[in-house]
Amino acid sequence: MEKELIILSVESSCDETSVAIIRGEKILSNIVLSQIDIHAKFGGVVPEVASRNHTKYILECFIKAIFEAGIKIEDLDYVAVTNGPGLVGSLLVGVSSALAFAWAHQLKVIGINHLLGHIFASTIASSIEYPAISLLVSGGHTDLIYLKDAFSYQVLGVTMDDAVGETYDKVARILNLGYPGGPIIDKLAALSSKPDAIKFPTPLSPKFHFSFSGLKSAVLRKYQEDIKNNIPIIKEDYAASFQDIVIKILVNKTKEALAEYHPKTLILAGGVSANRALRRAFTSEFTNLKLLIPEVSYCTDNAAMIAFCAKTMIEHHKVSKDLDYRLEIFSTNRFTDL
Repeated sequence: MEKELIILSVESSCDETSVAIIRGEKILSNIVLSQIDIHAKFGGVVPEVASRNHTKYILECFIKAIFEAGIKIEDLDYVAVTNGPGLVGSLLVGVSSALAFAWAHQLKVIGINHLLGHIFASTIASSIEYPAISLLVSGGHTDLIYLKDAFSYQVLGVTMDDAVGETYDKVARILNLGYPGGPIIDKLAALSSKPDAIKFPTPLSPKFHFSFSGLKSAVLRKYQEDIKNNIPIIKEDYAASFQDIVIKILVNKTKEALAEYHPKTLILAGGVSANRALRRAFTSEFTNLKLLIPEVSYCTDNAAMIAFCAKTMIEHHKVSKDLDYRLEIFSTNRFTDL
């Protein structure tokens, strides 16, 4: 019987410090320390503050992950680490820590693209049948990606301005709802009895591409007009009407891609895929193919998804058996145009 690989992984691309360990298909530990409360007072992630806090907590995450996994360090086969895209200072902490750990214990290292990590979070509970299309929605990305196989990609569309998660945060700021905006707007929208109470326009964009800046501006203009005219601001209706347009855009663009490429699997991934209304929309709209949406706990940044991506790379012989701790010579294939 072939030995199940044991992989320790590190994720620090933004404001979550995470270390995980998997054995084969099983997650032995997945430690995630979020900095949301730290950055909330600034209304968004402050890169320098994020990197300082990664430095403060990364060792604690390593210790907790190894202790919770119940393994010995000498049992590990690989170290995987996010090496981009992300905040440079934050990435530096994770990469440096992973390299130091690997060097100290003479372990092999695999560099992982953060976006691939989100896509392969879907393999934690299932498997991808190729070809596949992934809608990747997060604070920094809104991308439609065609996957011919596990490591052959074509970027079909990207956001032309604001990413969908960024738009949620900006609309939440307009309405004085707090940070992060996504979960707050999702909860408020569910309380509205009139999801189409406000007729916001649907932004136009080229085939497969996205645009949300105009929608954000429309929310701002409507809010300012209501304040000026002493019209009551019903934030639940604002949230529901805004979110209704966003979800329709995401669903319709995805339908266009499916109609042209006819994939076997559709993957909804990234932090915004935790949105309850979006999950319901995809579940009800896409019933004629395999739909993969990671569990909510694996939608936002976490190291388990990085480990599963590394595992897939190893299985598809995308890494050499003679890897060492020098990360720069064997990074994951990059999405060069993202």
